[in-house]
Amino acid sequence: MIMFATGTGTRRNLAAMRANKWGLLLTPDRPELLQGFSKIAIDNGAWGAYQRKKPWTSDKFCQLVEKYGHKANWVVAPDIVCGGLDSLVRSLEWVPWLLDRCQLVLIAVQNGMTDADLRPHVGSRIGLFVGGDSEWKEKSLPMWGRLARETGCYLHVGRVNSARRIRLCAMSGVDSVDGTSGTRFAVTIPPLSAACAQAALELF
Repeated sequence: MIMFATGTGTRRNLAAMRANKWGLLLTPDRPELLQGFSKIAIDNGAWGAYQRKKPWTSDKFCQLVEKYGHKANWVVAPDIVCGGLDSLVRSLEWVPWLLDRCQLVLIAVQNGMTDADLRPHVGSRIGLFVGGDSEWKEKSLPMWGRLARETGCYLHVGRVNSARRIRLCAMSGVDSVDGTSGTRFAVTIPPLSAACAQAALELF
C-alpha cells in the first residue's frame, strides 16, 4: 500500500517522506513537482475548496493535469464533497477529458453512493477514491474493497492519518492512501510507514 502526501516547505518533512518512499500528491494549491519522488498523483482540490467554504473552480486543476497528467500514477476527477450522486455525475463528465491526458482516473465516492452506482464505470483505467465523511468512509470501505477486487480497479482512500485506519484499508485491499499528517508533522511519517508494513505482513 503506497502512502501519499502533499508537498510542504519544511525540508525535514520532505526528507522523511522521501526516505520512507511516500508518493507526492499534487493539488491546485500545491502544484510544485518536487525532486526525489518516484510516484506522483493529482488531486482536484475540491476538498480544499470545501474546507475554505469557497466554490471549486477548474482552471488551476486543468493546468496541473495538462502539465503533469502524463507523469501521474492517477488523477482524481472533479467531485462534490459529500455530494452523493450529483458528485458522480460531475466526475463522469470529466472522465473522457482526463483519460486523454493521464493513465488512470479515480472517481471519488461520496456519502450515499453504492457499489451498483460505480460498477458500470470502473475498470483498468478508472478506479475509486474513497471520500465522504469519516463515519461513512469507514463503514463503506469493505464494499469498495469488494468492488475493486471484482472489477480489477484501483482503490485509493483519502484522509488516512492513523495506524487504525491504515489497518482498515489494508483489510479491504486498498492500493494507496493519503493524509495530511506527514505533510504537517515529520515525526508521524515513520510510524505510519511502519503501520503500513505491519498491516501488509499480517495479511500475508
